[in-house]
Amino acid sequence: MKARFIVPILLLTLIGCTKKSNSILLYKKANNSSFSYQGRTDVLKDSSVALISSAASVEFIVEGDSINLHLQSGNNSHNYIVVSINDEYQKRFKIDAKSITSIPLSLPKTAQNKIGIFKATEAGSGNVIFHGVEAAKISPIINDKEYFIEFIGDSVTCGAAADPNDVPCGTGEYLDQHNAYLAFGPRIARALNVNFMLSSVSGIGIYRNWNDENIEEPIMPQVYNNLYLNTDATKKYDFSIKPAIVNICLGTNDLSNGDGIKTRLPFNKEKFVLNYIEFVKTVYSHYPNTKIVLLNSPMIIGETNDLLVSCLNEVQNYFSTNTDKKVTIFQLDKAYNSGCTTHPNVEEHKEIAEKLTPFFKNLLNNK
Repeated sequence: MKARFIVPILLLTLIGCTKKSNSILLYKKANNSSFSYQGRTDVLKDSSVALISSAASVEFIVEGDSINLHLQSGNNSHNYIVVSINDEYQKRFKIDAKSITSIPLSLPKTAQNKIGIFKATEAGSGNVIFHGVEAAKISPIINDKEYFIEFIGDSVTCGAAADPNDVPCGTGEYLDQHNAYLAFGPRIARALNVNFMLSSVSGIGIYRNWNDENIEEPIMPQVYNNLYLNTDATKKYDFSIKPAIVNICLGTNDLSNGDGIKTRLPFNKEKFVLNYIEFVKTVYSHYPNTKIVLLNSPMIIGETNDLLVSCLNEVQNYFSTNTDKKVTIFQLDKAYNSGCTTHPNVEEHKEIAEKLTPFFKNLLNNK
């Protein structure tokens, strides 16, 4: 383990974190039982833990006046995390791939503080690798949340292109404007005090993707069962945690015109509906007692939205007619396009969450 820290370590600082610590800091590896993980994660051979899915997280309680977090990007470039202290958003941090990034934090009190580390990017951006922390003392959080919600979707659910505060729109790399912590799903979960997971992939659809007719790229039904949300079927997600609600927000990419250069076939409504029905069946096969909510796209309006909603109605009607399952539809009444590449920005994600939260609360109350 010691050999890992011979490599250069990139230091990032928060305001006030240069204050000299009065605590004796001890290294705690990622496999320590005090760490609580949420989302799609994977324990690696060196006992570090990969945060895979958007907003996948590790949380714990720390004592002392400071702490050092040790993380690394699993891709060839960089990645991002969000840090929360006592459930309050702090900031988004850039994580290096070439070396372990150490983030020193000054803590607001020397008693107990709850630390949250959330992956800001998505599965396709590569893993965020959590190596461990240096802290005076850590202990597990008390997770007494009654419910769990899973959010399935595309770039909107990922929180992609939503946060240009550090890297302006049109510059940097695609992942540079991701902020999954501030996406509508995690906002709903925090408002309702429930556990959550995002199973989302940018550009993905039900039967075709943003710029691919399911020839070169997999669609959601082909990756959902796999831990890494890709075509690697050697590692499956175990679906052991059963959500009270599963929200599905797909269709934006199926209905898109692509890049306008690559050949794009006309939208196939019949194929879309059939694939959607089969995918909902897959979700029910893992979670027989869950409530499924279909959400129209926050990015489209007009006739295209009308077409999507008509497809969702057909999916809903299939299950009400042929099964004992009740699939619900929630329709957003406008588009949210103020982020990069016409995606919702973080403020619009907040607005979407505020519209959905009472609806989800009612579903949970009637569980």
